[in-house]
Amino acid sequence: MSDKAPTAAEAEQAFWDHLKTSNTGMLGLDQPGYHSQPMTAFREKETGTIWFFTRTDTDLARDVAGGAKSAMFTYGSRDQELWACVHGTLSLSRDQARIDDYWNPIVAAWYPDGKDDPHLTLLRFAADDGRVWVSKQGPVRFFYEVAKANLTGTTPEAGGVADVNLR
Repeated sequence: MSDKAPTAAEAEQAFWDHLKTSNTGMLGLDQPGYHSQPMTAFREKETGTIWFFTRTDTDLARDVAGGAKSAMFTYGSRDQELWACVHGTLSLSRDQARIDDYWNPIVAAWYPDGKDDPHLTLLRFAADDGRVWVSKQGPVRFFYEVAKANLTGTTPEAGGVADVNLR
């Protein structure tokens, strides 16, 4: 992928690929005054679903317990080559197959009673649409572009952005 604007398909593919290798982002309800919180994402590209483990006694789980809510997932890859803001619908789930699939020692640390912990629940984020910024240039090229722009009176080439439909 070039540093020019990616197609929607390229940006979507880059989002799912980066989320697989660096899976922490900020999740919150899409409403005034609500603050997002860091969450570990388990992606399901085929369905446009992102799963999150949480406890039933968290604010986010309690706020979604009354029914599905509009939410946003904000993401920046570890290598800073991709940034995304994704809208979707957030709901609670106790999908045992997903719990079994995504269970690992890090998740287990939050649930003293293991997979049978009464506070264990999943948040199901059904992704709708989003905006993805992609840049494959790395920090050296970024600083080169900034220096070049300052010397020539132009703007730096910093990658591209595309709107994506993740449904």
